[in-house]
Amino acid sequence: MTPLQVSVPAVEPTLVVTAARLLAFGVGAALAAGAAALGYRWYTKLRLPTWLSILLGLSVVALYLNTVGAFSDLLRGETSVFSPSVVVFNVLSLAVGALAAPFGRLVGDRVATDVFAVTGARELDVEVSRIVRSMSRITDVTLPQEPADIADLEGYDPVALSIKESLAGKTLIFPRRLTIADLEARLVTRLQDDYDVGHVDVELSADGTVEYLALGSRATGIGPTLAPGTVAVAVRADPANAASPGDRVQVWRTDPEPKRLVTAELRAHVDDVATLAVDAEDAARLDATTTYRLVTLPAEPQAEREFASLLRAAAETMYVVTVDDGSDLVGRPVAGLDATVVAVKGADGGIDTLARDRTLAAGDAVYLVSRPETFRRLDASSSPSASPGPET
Repeated sequence: MTPLQVSVPAVEPTLVVTAARLLAFGVGAALAAGAAALGYRWYTKLRLPTWLSILLGLSVVALYLNTVGAFSDLLRGETSVFSPSVVVFNVLSLAVGALAAPFGRLVGDRVATDVFAVTGARELDVEVSRIVRSMSRITDVTLPQEPADIADLEGYDPVALSIKESLAGKTLIFPRRLTIADLEARLVTRLQDDYDVGHVDVELSADGTVEYLALGSRATGIGPTLAPGTVAVAVRADPANAASPGDRVQVWRTDPEPKRLVTAELRAHVDDVATLAVDAEDAARLDATTTYRLVTLPAEPQAEREFASLLRAAAETMYVVTVDDGSDLVGRPVAGLDATVVAVKGADGGIDTLARDRTLAAGDAVYLVSRPETFRRLDASSSPSASPGPET
């Protein structure tokens, strides 16, 4: 009598089991992306790219399907990996992982941002949550989101585009309970020290929102100190032993019959190479292949040279404000301007001696030394105020 053989059909996973497995894949992908976002924020202080979080989520799902899932099917003797049901399930699993990974990335990045803000981070590239701002002793200032929203300071060389791109959208963290003036001062110092920005003009609202931000680079090189119509030329020369930068020198040819060519200002010299500041029309007289002799002249006070050196190291610079007819500056005394006025050129072209009771008139060009924010306010006041439109 042969034993009775009972064939037990394979039990197909129910809809609930399939949904649970898909949910598990989504949770796993989100956890992997969240952990990666937290670690990436901690190491680089930047947000994990979206494409990388999706790749990590897909990797978690694919790793399970190609190891645990395939190994279990092999133990059960199932090899129908290309059956329609298996293919559809694998595609759905990958889609769930790809959709859940960005959500996990956002959660992980938010947790990292709040934790770093509480533990004393100096900067972030996203805004911290309201809960953290209210519970911790911080004030966050978010810079404009686009590099194009960061203006260039008039009168200064523009900063590199890479600096604007690194600052765009970044959130800088400061202590709480600072006045707006103190917060602006600390923001200016932070940008200058941490990002090598030479000059900053910023205006914050009462709640710390950046309403205006302009940057200027540091003045470098010899160019900013050259007077109009003057150029710098490097020549081979034998300067006197006592010659130093800033001395007035005569440039002589070393022929059997010496001849004086030009009078220049010595800016620097290394070995037998000297840098001279000469008039632009005299630069053509000097030859790079000829060796000259420099004769130092008696020292003379050079007010313009000292002024340029001091202005280069100061936070202020020279501006020109033209007074338009109907502006707020018409009739205003020179002594009432919140800036150092150097000269006023009238509409007739004459230069005034700047008596303190001198009042400004339409067409005047005011030459002043001020900080960028002061110039911005005066420049706005120099134009006619917008007249109110007709009532409807």
